[in-house]
Amino acid sequence: MSFILDKVSHRYSQGTAYEITALDNVNLKINDGEFIGIIGHTGSGKSTLVQHLNGLLKATEGAIYYNGQDIYDKDYDLRDLRTQVGMVFQYPEHQLFEETVFADVCFGPKNQGLPEKDCTLRAFEALRSVGLPEKYYYASPFELSGGQKRRAAIAGVLAMKPAVLILDEPTAGLDPKGRDEILDLIAETHAHYGNTVILVSHSMEDVAKYVDRIIVMNQGSVMLDGAPRDVFHHYKELEEIGLAAPQVTYLMHEMREAGMDVSTEPTTVDEAKDAILRMLGRK
Repeated sequence: MSFILDKVSHRYSQGTAYEITALDNVNLKINDGEFIGIIGHTGSGKSTLVQHLNGLLKATEGAIYYNGQDIYDKDYDLRDLRTQVGMVFQYPEHQLFEETVFADVCFGPKNQGLPEKDCTLRAFEALRSVGLPEKYYYASPFELSGGQKRRAAIAGVLAMKPAVLILDEPTAGLDPKGRDEILDLIAETHAHYGNTVILVSHSMEDVAKYVDRIIVMNQGSVMLDGAPRDVFHHYKELEEIGLAAPQVTYLMHEMREAGMDVSTEPTTVDEAKDAILRMLGRK
């Protein structure tokens, strides 16, 4: 197991009049190599949850184990945890600060204590993997477009070769083309490295297309946890908490209710296409 969360709760401003429970008795197992989507309305606890996984926040109650070790043990090295669990925040371009893109991507490996040669090789590998043109390697990161900055920021995390990659709304503010490019990149990275990827998103279409498992957060607790088709089968319950299933899910249910013998399981356009062709006897 990569992570085990055992009865984890977190309260902001504990003991004051402003106390807020952000996580409430969360129990989760996250396995090596999974591609997980975490969804929920604003204030559901999504970001608070993932910030516990690399020790940025400490649970008010409960325990978190990474590879069998209690990360709250007094002898546990949180610095080592953060080299293994990489975090890309919402608007990751705010993580860029060096004079050049290349220097920025080298920063993480240098912090890991790697020799300069290894840092350089890792930076080149990471920048190539995110598809950033070489002409930008030695440019200022602040001269890049929004999508290019995202790629550079993700490269900086990939260069550390984390076993777990956490992305908190990494496509916020991007146009549809830029969003698809970033998510395709994340999927390719997962396929290439086989690492654990945790994607926090508000887009049902995105998580349906890319992830293998969805965790739905509501009022600081895990409401649903399963494969996309299983989670979106509860689309009416999702609507009750301010979420919705992908549009394809509604389409397939409407077709079934209209008397068509079609599966209601598809959650992506490609799956829906295949289901409709099967219904028509063309596949």
